[in-house]
Parts: sequence; C-alpha cells; structure tokens
Amino acid sequence: MQIPTETSKVRIDKWIWAARFFKTRSLATDAVAGGKVRLNQQRIKPAKEVHVGDELIIRTGYVERTVIVQSLSKQRRSAKEAVLLYEETPESIQRREKEATIRRDAAASHPMNTARPNKKERRLIHHFVRNNT
Repeated sequence: MQIPTETSKVRIDKWIWAARFFKTRSLATDAVAGGKVRLNQQRIKPAKEVHVGDELIIRTGYVERTVIVQSLSKQRRSAKEAVLLYEETPESIQRREKEATIRRDAAASHPMNTARPNKKERRLIHHFVRNNT
C-alpha cells in the first residue's frame, strides 16, 4: 500500500483529524487549542503547520501517544491509509499498554454495582450515616 502524500503544508488540526485521532475536525481543533496536542514538546495553535518528521504528543482521554509524522494529508481517508500517516514510538506503545493493564486491573478489583440498593441496603446505609455523623 502506498503512503498518501498530498501536500507539503497541512494545518495540525486537519492532520490529526485526517490521521483519525479525533472523530471530527472541530474536536481536533478544540484539542489543539486546549493543549492536548504538542508539536516537538511545545504547545501550539490549531493553524500551526505540521511537517514530515515532526514529533507529536496527542492526548485522548486516558491515552497519550507519541507519534512521528511520516506523511501529510488534508483529507480523511480509510483507517488503513490513516495509519500510514504516522509511526508511534516504541516507548509510547509500551507506556500505553502498561497504563491500559493498570486501568483494567483497577476496574476488575472494584466492580461497579449498577443496581440500586434494595430496601434492606438503604436501611443499612441510613443507619451507617446517622451513626457516623
């Protein structure tokens, strides 16, 4: 598969949208403006141009990725082509997998009770709150 190269100048918000880090262009713009995206360790504005070889740190939710720009594209294409636009650093992959494991283990050790408390449990809660205040 050929790497899509269209131009030599692309806005950072367009590029991270085209690389499928964000679902919409406005979300990408808001992320850049909000400091969730850094270009070569520097905070930037959405209109900043990105070039091949630049290092980006992109934070989406709990996940932080460090990627190197391999190619430029203004258009959002298929996911297979979007992956060719960047290369994630090995340290970033390792850190991301480690953090995912930690989150999975934490979620497994604290299962969420989705049901409302029944009458007996409510009485116990009220009794506990009254006695501890």
